[in-house]
Amino acid sequence: MSLGNELQDVGEQEVREDVRIEKDLLGTKTLPANAYYGINSVRAAENYTVSGYSLHPELIIGLAMVKKAAALANLRAGQLEPKKAQAIVQAADEIISGKWHDQFIGEAIQGGAGTGMNMNANEVIANRALEILGYKPGDYYMIHPLDDVNKGQSTNDVVPTAIRIAAIRMLEGYVKAAELLSNTLREKAAQYQNAPKLGRTHLQDAVPITIGQELNAWASAVARDIERGRKAMDLLSVVNLGGTAIGTCINANPLYVECVVDELRKCSGIDSLRPAADRIDATQNIDVLVEVSGLMKSTATTLTKICNDLRLMASGPMAGLAEVRLPAIAAGSSIMPGKINPVIPEMVNQVCFKIYGNDLTISLAASAGQFELNVMQPVLSFALFESIEMMVRAMESLALKVIKDMEFNTKRCESYARNSLSLVTVLAPVVGHSVATEIAKKAMDTGQDILSVIVESQVLDENTARRLLDPRRMTTLVPDDDDD
Repeated sequence: MSLGNELQDVGEQEVREDVRIEKDLLGTKTLPANAYYGINSVRAAENYTVSGYSLHPELIIGLAMVKKAAALANLRAGQLEPKKAQAIVQAADEIISGKWHDQFIGEAIQGGAGTGMNMNANEVIANRALEILGYKPGDYYMIHPLDDVNKGQSTNDVVPTAIRIAAIRMLEGYVKAAELLSNTLREKAAQYQNAPKLGRTHLQDAVPITIGQELNAWASAVARDIERGRKAMDLLSVVNLGGTAIGTCINANPLYVECVVDELRKCSGIDSLRPAADRIDATQNIDVLVEVSGLMKSTATTLTKICNDLRLMASGPMAGLAEVRLPAIAAGSSIMPGKINPVIPEMVNQVCFKIYGNDLTISLAASAGQFELNVMQPVLSFALFESIEMMVRAMESLALKVIKDMEFNTKRCESYARNSLSLVTVLAPVVGHSVATEIAKKAMDTGQDILSVIVESQVLDENTARRLLDPRRMTTLVPDDDDD
């Protein structure tokens, strides 16, 4: 939202019904009369004008959930009148449902450890609550942003808790996207389970493998990150809410401290939420967020590997491996007619590179905390939310736009497997390593296939050689006693 001329100095503003004046220790500001944000929100919006990035919607929802839980806990503790608490809860519920997000006018990257975004939440909820009760925004003598909405809280326990709620909710989407990718790979693997292809190590010919085995290996790697994602959600469930400024619970009623996380559990629907055993530690140290970023980096590493393999296997179609045909979703060239490129794997690779960069930002931010608080959480949370969000979309795109409908050229794959000199590997236990090496060397020098060299050299009879050199047998899918 552009503040523009709406925020004029009070001395230049004529008294009008469409504006209101708010005051803080630094002076006064003129605001639109019906704005839910207040003077602290405006100062944050004026001070932090570098990134251009708005608060993530999930962070706004997380803040509203914290404020709702705090109001209910203060009500239970006898610290807040029922009428005020109910209005605050209703205002928070509206924000949770997606309303009034445009009233959060500050940028995502800000100083003050997120004080601006906490103040913004306090003011929006207070002013909407006032309106619910029939008062005008700014009538803070009835419901005050700090005395009522922020009662028993500090930015230093509100913002870290909201970040964790947002991250958990986003990781639920991550797990679903990873399950989609893993399951799609499993389904495609089943389609080609017994189709042989040439395995490769060092980008050189190795022993045969089946297409299904290769795809299942990719699926297994993704499945491990699914389990890591669930563990990360549990680690994020430990919150410092109730610890206020530095984890000592100063200015918070003991009954409020005892029940606020219980209320947050109900408000958020996240049953695993629990108070930190050491709120001072939980206020100072944010290593869990680094661990979640590490999960994104781990997944990015897996996806980079998969996409690189796909691009190599799809290379050609005339002068490359041409083992797989990826779905054609866009023209590949503005100058070469008919060209199709692996654009989704290329996009996913680039997303992974961005996530690697975000991980560095997160690591540096987490290491930059001093004494009782890490003040760099705004940029850390922004980078983390971006990584999770991009990863979810990347996995969905890879699963639905590539893996689901890609088709393997099974004839070409089998031809590579049957004609590779690496087939001599299976001969070594039978004829010895030295003889197998000589067979490979002769095949390479003469251009003959391995079978012809074996038969010509009378090392083995043809039937035995054919059985041993069957690529399917080498993948261990066909037991020896079934070989004919």
